[in-house]
Amino acid sequence: MDRFVTPPRSTLAEVTLEKALQSAKRYANKSRSDATWRAYKSDWRQFEGWCADVGLPCLPAEPETIAMFVASQADKGLNPTTINRRLAALRLVHLGAGHDSPHNSIKVTEVMRGIRRNWGQPPKKKSAVMDDDVKRMADAVESETRKGLRDRALVLLGFAGAFRRSELVGLNTWNLVEQDEGLKVTIEKSKTDQEAIGQTIGILRVADSPYCPVRAVSDWLTVAGIESGPVFRRMFRGDKVGQSRLSSQSVALVIKELAFKAGLDADSFSGHSLRSGFLTSAARTKANLFKMADQSRHKSLDMLQEYVRHEDLFENNAGAGLLDE
Repeated sequence: MDRFVTPPRSTLAEVTLEKALQSAKRYANKSRSDATWRAYKSDWRQFEGWCADVGLPCLPAEPETIAMFVASQADKGLNPTTINRRLAALRLVHLGAGHDSPHNSIKVTEVMRGIRRNWGQPPKKKSAVMDDDVKRMADAVESETRKGLRDRALVLLGFAGAFRRSELVGLNTWNLVEQDEGLKVTIEKSKTDQEAIGQTIGILRVADSPYCPVRAVSDWLTVAGIESGPVFRRMFRGDKVGQSRLSSQSVALVIKELAFKAGLDADSFSGHSLRSGFLTSAARTKANLFKMADQSRHKSLDMLQEYVRHEDLFENNAGAGLLDE
């Protein structure tokens, strides 16, 4: 799927035009994350293949074609969220090719409404890694190995900073500044900071605890001999530390591996579980909502209030005392 459509040749000097075109393509590529682009490419291939099978044109596509396509996807068991993403990909390809997008025609929107009503299932959420779970996972690592120290630092820091997995693996040594109080961490770019202005959070030092995230990170960097570059890196046979950055997908694999070793249900956790676990644990201890937002970098408090509301369901409940004798 081409992310940028080449404009017609103009009267500009060829070299200048080519330079401007390459710059435009480069910035267009940065309009969405690499993961989103990969997903959109896959979505478009699915649509192309379906259209080829039924003998209908895919570009431009008629509203009826897209309506039938999304219905076929629902019949395969795809959830509405995935189908909506595929619609976003179809829209982008059509607009990029200079065509009106039929994705929001009445025929398509009515089919999507029916799909959502028929689905009728709450979204499946992965479990949060609570503070006690993190401790069990940290205890489960092979602490005599470099990989064990890396994984221990990853789960403790990931939890303490309420990191998204992309933020966690994106950390470099120059993003970490150790102070008496703890670790000052600068996140260069995140989901809520697409312009890469930078966000800084504090990771508290827990001096008397074996689960101190600051000490865990320091131990990992020291033993791995990392002085600059990516903090969390790939490992190779023989417990060797690589130069390349750990992938976002690997964070989930580390969490699942340690959960299994700790006797937890590994399948119930994901790469997001550390972040949601911090917020759920903080809500349970009645942490200040604004301080939670500072740590998690949420722009809106609405999502954070869901964590707090879930933990306060029975506290000061409106029904308290109503059925007393």
